[in-house]
Amino acid sequence: MIPQRLELLSPAKNKEFGMAAISHGADAVYIGADRFGARSAAGNPVSEIEELAAYAHLYKAKVYIALNTILFDNELADARKLIDRLWNAGADALIIQDMGLLEMDLPPIPLFASTQANNQTVARVQFLEASGFERVILARELGIREIEEISQSTTVALEAFVHGALCACYSGQCYFSAVIGNRSANRGECGQPCRLPWNLISQADQGVEKERVLEQERHLLSLKDMNRSDHLGRLAAAGITSFKIEGRLKDLAYVKNITAFYRQKLDSLMTVGSVYGPASSGRTTFSFVPDPLKTFNRGETDYFLFGRKGKIHSFDTPKSLGEKIGQVDHIDTRYLTLKISHDIQNGDGLCYMDQGGRLQGFQVNSTNQGKIYPSGRLNLKKSPLFPGALIYRNHDHLFLKKLGGDSAQRRIGLDLSFHETAEGFVLKGQDEDENRAEVRLDMEKIFAQNEPAALATLNKQFGKLGASIFYLRQLTLHSKPYFIPTRDLNQIRRALLERMTLKRSEAYEQAPAIPRPLPAPYPETQVDFTANVANEKAIQFYRKRGVTRVDAAFEVSPPGPGTVVMTLRHCIRQALGACPKETKTPPVGWDAPLFLENKKGRFQLVFDCKRCQMKILTL
Repeated sequence: MIPQRLELLSPAKNKEFGMAAISHGADAVYIGADRFGARSAAGNPVSEIEELAAYAHLYKAKVYIALNTILFDNELADARKLIDRLWNAGADALIIQDMGLLEMDLPPIPLFASTQANNQTVARVQFLEASGFERVILARELGIREIEEISQSTTVALEAFVHGALCACYSGQCYFSAVIGNRSANRGECGQPCRLPWNLISQADQGVEKERVLEQERHLLSLKDMNRSDHLGRLAAAGITSFKIEGRLKDLAYVKNITAFYRQKLDSLMTVGSVYGPASSGRTTFSFVPDPLKTFNRGETDYFLFGRKGKIHSFDTPKSLGEKIGQVDHIDTRYLTLKISHDIQNGDGLCYMDQGGRLQGFQVNSTNQGKIYPSGRLNLKKSPLFPGALIYRNHDHLFLKKLGGDSAQRRIGLDLSFHETAEGFVLKGQDEDENRAEVRLDMEKIFAQNEPAALATLNKQFGKLGASIFYLRQLTLHSKPYFIPTRDLNQIRRALLERMTLKRSEAYEQAPAIPRPLPAPYPETQVDFTANVANEKAIQFYRKRGVTRVDAAFEVSPPGPGTVVMTLRHCIRQALGACPKETKTPPVGWDAPLFLENKKGRFQLVFDCKRCQMKILTL
């Protein structure tokens, strides 16, 4: 039985990050080109993408291009030229949301439907499959049952996020940043209003007190980070074949650490006899113990995978807290102690929430017999620190130092055999993907006077694969012991490794896209601004599929007051204990109209309890 290939997909801010992700076990990386990516701050020249692709393909790993913004008419020609260059540079697929691209004459590059395409329902995924997409990246909000239903109703490959930052809104449906700062999320310029502090206002229709501030200066739309590492087997069984790590704007330590962590998790599913197998080649070893709490995280949630349970929000701060260390036991002028033992080191960064709900922090200067001394002249007794405060470490100095160097090695299994020929000798190699090469050594054959020493020399010199991409799986000697100078053995070994590397590079072939199918009917006859149609090609796409009315994208023609700028599965009422389904007597003020307000503006909250959704509207 052919195993189901499971792909670990990691973010690449640039070429360096992408190569590190591959070295730490990624089966594929996704990266932005210099334009049209949903992370405008993470663009890259095509020349560097070409270098990354060449490196990735040595391991049969893939490179996907996030070209997932909506496009204006004056950008289509440039996008077409860029896609040509990316295909010629070795890119394996495009991640897109603009349907106008399907009406263009593109090179045969496979198309993946970005999560920005709002992939929430069976009908939507069926339509995308019928339109020629070879993979659909599902909405983060979907639970395991919804994923199973989509998988059972389609044959398209399915990708799901398993780790990283969470947008509060359904992807592709957020216009909040465009409203308050003229920075469109669908154009790669999101200003992250969901990480800002907001006041929650209750507005009564009558009475003396017309408005009540229910929450003040809290990050009411900020969510914890996703961590589904304990549920990869369940996701695979539900039909997910690509497991995606968020983070094209995260630092290199995060990419290395989280990729390594999920590599080990996925490998544990691929034991002997398993129905699953890796999507690329090689074996990865690490010089550190991966731990997701030691690089950027806001706390962890599986985010509706098994329903609405636990706290998914991070209302006190949108910043990284790190790993919980312990509670403050004693505070002196210059040091503090904790109630439990710890491994805090000089240079660590510690943080805590003060009694006013504000994040505070300091760097550790030194430790001595359980006493922690902050750097600088901080007087702890005059600081906001208090006994009982929870201390977190958001900068692990020694851990990050390990990640700053060569923290992983990825090697391809190689079998070597050494043979005697009429003219001399030949060294043959075959790697784990059955690529083959050989190097001949023509020379006079002289029997070794010390046969054990000659055999030991062969084993030693052919075992030195050094900084190559290979590790030795097996060495077979089909030759009598001869005297062969060490320099000759080293020469043919190096030559063989070079030829094997070239063979791997030449053996990789980009898989072309499937033939584009005829237009399939769209499930509806009208699409509003949330379809994100910003160019004539996208209008043609929907017209050909039976849509009679196509509204312009928000970025082209903002609809005006009363517009839904966010649709969320996250619910502020539920998070703060005022859900009508969960409590018969909501707290005072919660049954009146509710509004979010800060210096950016005032917005109304509307609750769809039947669908268990919350919407944010302009006034």
